[in-house]
Amino acid sequence: MKLRALFLVSLCCGIIISSASASDQAERARWEQHKAAVTITRDDFGIPHIKGGTDADAVFGMIHAQAEDDFNRVETNFINAMGRLAETEGESAIWSDLRMRLFIDPASLQSDYGRAPQWLKELCQAWADALNHYLETRPRVKPRVIKRFEPWMALSFSEGSIGGDIESVDLAELEAFYTGEPIRLSAARRGNELQEPTGSNGFALAPTRASSGEALLLINPHTSFYFRSEAKVESSEGLDAYGASTWGQFFIYQGFNRHIGWMHTSSGVDNIDEFALTVEQRAGRWHYLHGGVWKPLVERVVTIPYKSASGRLKARRFTTWHSHHGPVVRAANGKWIAVALMHRPVAALEQSFLRTKATDLASFLEVAKRRANSSNATIFASRKGEIAYLHPQFVPLRDDRYDWRKPVDGSDPATDWKGEHGLAELPNVINPASGFVFNVNNWPWTAAGPDSPRQADFPRYMDSAGENPRGPTALRLLSGERKFDLAALLAAAYDRYLQGFADTVPTLVGAWDALPAGDARKAALSAPIATLRAWDYRTGEASVATSLAVFWGDEMVKRFGPEARRHDAPVVPYLASDQVPDAARIDSLETAVARLSHDFGSWNVPWGHINRFQRLTGNIKQVYDDKRPSTPIGFASGNWGSLASFGSRPRAGTKRWYGDYGNSFVAVVRFGKDGPEARAVHAGGLSGDPNSAHFIDQAERYRTHDFRLVYFTDAQLEGHVTRTYRPGE
Repeated sequence: MKLRALFLVSLCCGIIISSASASDQAERARWEQHKAAVTITRDDFGIPHIKGGTDADAVFGMIHAQAEDDFNRVETNFINAMGRLAETEGESAIWSDLRMRLFIDPASLQSDYGRAPQWLKELCQAWADALNHYLETRPRVKPRVIKRFEPWMALSFSEGSIGGDIESVDLAELEAFYTGEPIRLSAARRGNELQEPTGSNGFALAPTRASSGEALLLINPHTSFYFRSEAKVESSEGLDAYGASTWGQFFIYQGFNRHIGWMHTSSGVDNIDEFALTVEQRAGRWHYLHGGVWKPLVERVVTIPYKSASGRLKARRFTTWHSHHGPVVRAANGKWIAVALMHRPVAALEQSFLRTKATDLASFLEVAKRRANSSNATIFASRKGEIAYLHPQFVPLRDDRYDWRKPVDGSDPATDWKGEHGLAELPNVINPASGFVFNVNNWPWTAAGPDSPRQADFPRYMDSAGENPRGPTALRLLSGERKFDLAALLAAAYDRYLQGFADTVPTLVGAWDALPAGDARKAALSAPIATLRAWDYRTGEASVATSLAVFWGDEMVKRFGPEARRHDAPVVPYLASDQVPDAARIDSLETAVARLSHDFGSWNVPWGHINRFQRLTGNIKQVYDDKRPSTPIGFASGNWGSLASFGSRPRAGTKRWYGDYGNSFVAVVRFGKDGPEARAVHAGGLSGDPNSAHFIDQAERYRTHDFRLVYFTDAQLEGHVTRTYRPGE
């Protein structure tokens, strides 16, 4: 019996070893096949131009090039997406991991991958092969968590918005619910700071509004800096696209091909809903009431590994609860709150890749029928002269009697989602007579000027963002009959007018005017008030008024931001309202003047002296130092209406304000009959390696808006090649 058992063990081990060897051989054969079919050409800004035989070959080359430029960001994005951040950052990251794992389950993703179409599996396999080949050929690169990439992992970060959707779940309240303890995170500070708005700007102009008679497109994402790579990717299967990709994703997220261009902007559509559940324990299990029936909550145990203080991996186990609405994420007013949002990883990844190969609006909309784009509006332009504003395609059909911005009664079947809106039911704008479409994360009701959708024709939940200070500026710039070329479009994108201060500063000046003549503040603040009174509300490096206004606005937000949110009001309009006492406006200016004088020796400080761009390391979280070189930036925060957004603030140990969010990759495109003409800039540079020539080689261009020519065709690339090679060479 012992000999027979030993024989069986040996036989099984032999099968396993042979299988592993065969698997390893198959993997290496794929690597060699891809390498033979792929070339990577680096231009004089380090941007990779990838050519592959098949789409899968092109994906292999694209992801390999991304790993060469910044493997840390590639891996980190998928550490986050799969809920594994605590394995490298420790116990503090448990709650972000738990939040992801409520929706992203490895077993479910593997099952989804098994059912995916063959062409998509091949792309996912090429994605994993590229990263594993990179690690094999770069033994000095040490992954933080993911030692080996599997093709199903690509589905964890498939559309660009699912992470954003999930991040709407509050970590402090999630922690409190799943520990039964009071909120520990800094929830008390929320509302005291005006966070840089997430989102982007997109403009499209029809041939009638272009001096060349050809459609124009502005691509202006507002993201955290260094969040996206840049590349040209083409294959013999019709892929021929240029633009920005989120590190680790194998599709051009915001960009253009020979025929069309697409720019995604974060939308205010309300398609993430909370349901208040009435719960009680029955027979030892939690149940929730729905339609008069008590239904059991589905229990799922989630294990979150985390790095302990000693460096060893430990784990915490959580029993999570799920209703038909979605997982439970917090408690409020004696109810459990479940959240519902889109999660269609296969359809999302299909849509994200296939739209990069579309050739006109009709084919782009055909791809959009998958309705797996949940949070992004799209600004579209084509070589045919088509332009469009497209609302996010995933919009659940709901009863418009309810205020979906707040939790609704989850026990009432009338609040259940009732399918989805079709594309024709969305507030899209296609080829308007005005000749333009735009979105700056504002409502769609002004997207095409007089040819915009009518708000009264749609459910309220089609938009919950409302207007913002950038909207009126964009509408003013694009309205009328003015014709644009690329230079004019670029100038419009960097228009310096700050609508937020045009709305609020006059209330401050009026408050000072109303002070009694004998009031000491009348004399003390006369010079700053004179500076603000004379201001044209345009930002710039030399503008002292911008410095005064920003410091005053910052103080006003600290004082009244929480109050505005309690009134469910947008913060900047609230600051201009009668709800704010004049005395507080004056007090805030006194504080701002004192802060400027303390930090910079005088209140009379140009904005460019304060507002800076600095990149010192390749770390995900940057460090900043007033003693190290930095670059002055003249544009400002999108909160105050700056179309070109630069979200800055003082950092640990600094007086100057350093930006880390806003304009990142920006491009303008003309869809000519002879092919696209484009210009672009990238925040800092493409490489994450401080020793690379392309770590910060675009900083001065970023400052001055001196966009470089995009080398889309081989003819344009000629004379600008620094290296051509195959992956791994």
